[in-house]
Amino acid sequence: MNKEVLNYVIEKTHELMNAPSCSSEAKAAAQNWLDAVGTANEAGETKKYLAELEADIMPIDNLIGFAGSAAGAEYFGAELAGNITTHAKEIKLGGAEYCDCPACAAVAAILVKKAELL
Repeated sequence: MNKEVLNYVIEKTHELMNAPSCSSEAKAAAQNWLDAVGTANEAGETKKYLAELEADIMPIDNLIGFAGSAAGAEYFGAELAGNITTHAKEIKLGGAEYCDCPACAAVAAILVKKAELL
């Protein structure tokens, strides 16, 4: 992998790990990948990391469905759930495929480089 791509993904990985919305599983996979960069384990950890990111990124329709549900209102609180639902519908109209929270935005940026990482 070229150094520019590696540096970009490392930067986005740190953004992901610092995002309040980053899951503990994604954070662990990110750290494992960072620890493996430049080692014999890099290729294997890269595959695991990308698989975790693909599992964690929130499709916009799923976000709308969850935030607009009773479970979403319970999880986020009614007002925040309503705001998230409204925002998600707005960005979907603009063409968004995924949630745009800091964690999902970092994941989307990393996944754009997937072919170059493998």
